[in-house]
Amino acid sequence: MKYKQLTKEQFEALHEEFAKFLASQQVDINEWNAIKKEKPEVADQELNLFSDVVWDDVLNKTKYLEHFSEKNINLFKCDTLEISRIVVQINKPDFSFFKDDDYKWFIDNTQDKSITFFKGKKKYEKYRNTELFDLIQKGSVIADGKLFEAIYELIK
Repeated sequence: MKYKQLTKEQFEALHEEFAKFLASQQVDINEWNAIKKEKPEVADQELNLFSDVVWDDVLNKTKYLEHFSEKNINLFKCDTLEISRIVVQINKPDFSFFKDDDYKWFIDNTQDKSITFFKGKKKYEKYRNTELFDLIQKGSVIADGKLFEAIYELIK
């Protein structure tokens, strides 16, 4: 397994896609129920395989990731061969990006001396999707890229 098995809730949300996946392997609902009952290890392998297919599809479409912490934002632009990163760091007591007022202050005061920006890029060390999945496992979320692009324009 390349990634991790989808949760029960994720499988339920993707039940139609999973049914098509099973159908593509000539497995109907009756046969699937029998496999689950009689060969749980085979059922688990099918769930793992489907999970990898779903994760690969999601990660192939991922262009941006964001990770927020109290005083930092990590923004990632995920190109085919390399990943670009912008780090926003706030050096201000009692500041938290998780507070709406503090986040608004940041947006309105991007030139303040308490704000530091770093940027860089690197080629993927492993397989692109594996590295993106690792970032997601560490708390990053898939984003639309608006914040990355706005900050990139601000600091270039």
